[in-house]
Amino acid sequence: MFAKDFKKWDTIVGWISFAIAFAVYALTVEPTGSFWDAGEYISTAAKLQVGHPPGAPLLQMIGAFFSIFAFGDVTKIALMVNAVSIVSSAFAVLFTFWSITNLAQKLINSDKPLSNNKAITVLGSGLVGALAFTFSDSFWFNAVEAEVYAMATFILSLLFWLGLRWEQEMNTPRGDRWLLLIAVVIGLSFGVHFMGLLTIPALGMIYY
Repeated sequence: MFAKDFKKWDTIVGWISFAIAFAVYALTVEPTGSFWDAGEYISTAAKLQVGHPPGAPLLQMIGAFFSIFAFGDVTKIALMVNAVSIVSSAFAVLFTFWSITNLAQKLINSDKPLSNNKAITVLGSGLVGALAFTFSDSFWFNAVEAEVYAMATFILSLLFWLGLRWEQEMNTPRGDRWLLLIAVVIGLSFGVHFMGLLTIPALGMIYY
């Protein structure tokens, strides 16, 4: 059953990992500002002001959009901007799951079609890895407050997954579209945090 419709189950279980992460972070989110940069990011995002150098303009623009959902209640603005990290972190978990299942299939040496047991193993490894990441101390800590690291981790996980997709289609006529998308995301990542650059060596290894 799992082997026959592996792509479908890969998508379904990935979104289940997203839902678990989203629920956990939404239930444990910081309701106001934390006692460091978070208060600055909340205020500069809500008012579209200038933060400390080098700044995080993309994060602040997205935070300004989320702050709209406070609907004029100034006591809820901090919570809404903190929600940016909830959504970003849940997506980081999703792309971590898909990266693990992609790599696990390669480790299995999938010249032959996946058997049912191997498909369950791949999906299980992805779910265990994604949930271990979800509940890791540092990641959970950043996932519930308005800081750059949640969205930066999302960008890292997205870039690595895009690199794996590029590798799959590298020798096809339209395979380089993934490389163009990677370049765009790396450019956008400068508006959040320079951590996006850390993916470039990994992409180089994938190409190699």
